[in-house]
Amino acid sequence: MSGPLLDRIDLHLEVPRVPVSLLQEPPRAETSEEIRRRVEAARAIQCERYRHRPGAPFNSAMSGEELRRYASLDREGRKLLQLAFETLGLSARAYNRIVKVARTIADLAGAEQIEAAHVAEAIRYRALDRGVVG
Repeated sequence: MSGPLLDRIDLHLEVPRVPVSLLQEPPRAETSEEIRRRVEAARAIQCERYRHRPGAPFNSAMSGEELRRYASLDREGRKLLQLAFETLGLSARAYNRIVKVARTIADLAGAEQIEAAHVAEAIRYRALDRGVVG
């Protein structure tokens, strides 16, 4: 896939094969109900944040001005994103998409500010930018 096309895809994930031994263990992750509650809470946060534009009440529709207003990164998050930008050769579009995904991750965590951990997770979702998936 070409770089400009990849830039338009927010989440790139490699899904490795799961060993049978892990499939036989009892689940240790959140239940679907717990995840549903977190997603609904994050959606409510976004609907409130973007109440001025009810037709698109989600982080994915943030404009440049809204990115600056609602998606400020903490100092460590800024440093991490700068390093990723320089190391991976990300485009401006990829940079903005990572920030939007990090804002969503922060919303799912109930965090007001985007922290380095949220940025790191968002960067990990750009596997195709790193040539991980082929």
